[in-house]
Amino acid sequence: MKQFTPKEASRMLPLVRRIVEDILLAGKELRELVQELEHKVQGNPEFESKVRTINSYFSELEELGCYYKDWNFTIGLVDFPAVIDNEEVLLCWRSDEDNLQFYHGIEEGFAGRKQIPAELLD
Repeated sequence: MKQFTPKEASRMLPLVRRIVEDILLAGKELRELVQELEHKVQGNPEFESKVRTINSYFSELEELGCYYKDWNFTIGLVDFPAVIDNEEVLLCWRSDEDNLQFYHGIEEGFAGRKQIPAELLD
């Protein structure tokens, strides 16, 4: 598993942001399609195409070494594996944030977000 420094993750953020924008748009379209089809999505070619598209975006992020975590497709949450103070953590970015600012422990999740020490971002 790739591990990022906060600086490396910040440098990658423009590319990640574009991929997340694509995921959020495709996820919105998928939700609308599910509503339109009244949950009769099994075997529907348009539905299956959207799912493949979203999965390809997830794969792009995973190839970069980070992971998409917003399964409702509303805020575009991405985690970057890292080490801070000799502890494995996840740098945590939301698509509505201008830059990378937070991290959390592996088991803590989004609710446990803490500010990344400033000296690690300089």
